[in-house]
Amino acid sequence: MELERLRQLERHEMKIWVDADACPVVIKEILFRAADRTGVPVTLVANHPVRIPPSRFIKFLQVASGFDVADNEIVKQLSAGDLVITSDIPLAAEVIEKGACALSPRGELYSGDSIGARLNMRDFMDTMRASGIDTGGPPALSQSDRQSFARHLDTMLARYAAGSQGTARHS
Repeated sequence: MELERLRQLERHEMKIWVDADACPVVIKEILFRAADRTGVPVTLVANHPVRIPPSRFIKFLQVASGFDVADNEIVKQLSAGDLVITSDIPLAAEVIEKGACALSPRGELYSGDSIGARLNMRDFMDTMRASGIDTGGPPALSQSDRQSFARHLDTMLARYAAGSQGTARHS
């Protein structure tokens, strides 16, 4: 299943969508450099202004404030084979359901095989928090998280580039 999703990346004009409301600045910077290096369009979606560098490959889409408005816009606009950067597990599940790929800012590539367990754990932690138990927040983004993210992103972009060149040769 995961292999098929990666193959879709190779046959499609990939776009990268970023759930920008909670995406760390360092991850956005990695994405900006990748967009300029590869020409793959990156669109940041958020309900508040986000600074982006001048680039024909980088866009910002501001949506109205509200619960899941940015997530819903990403799901509405993405196509199978696109890549979504998010730490939002329910959004990642919807992305996978539409045949796209989801990568967390920590470098975890969500898969159809693992997303159900991740949703269950998220719901369990929500229940714990609702009952007054302090579950703490996620740890700070580490250097190894950044490296894992960059490594997965580079792998996906390389697969896309190889597929695009193969498609161009066969046209």
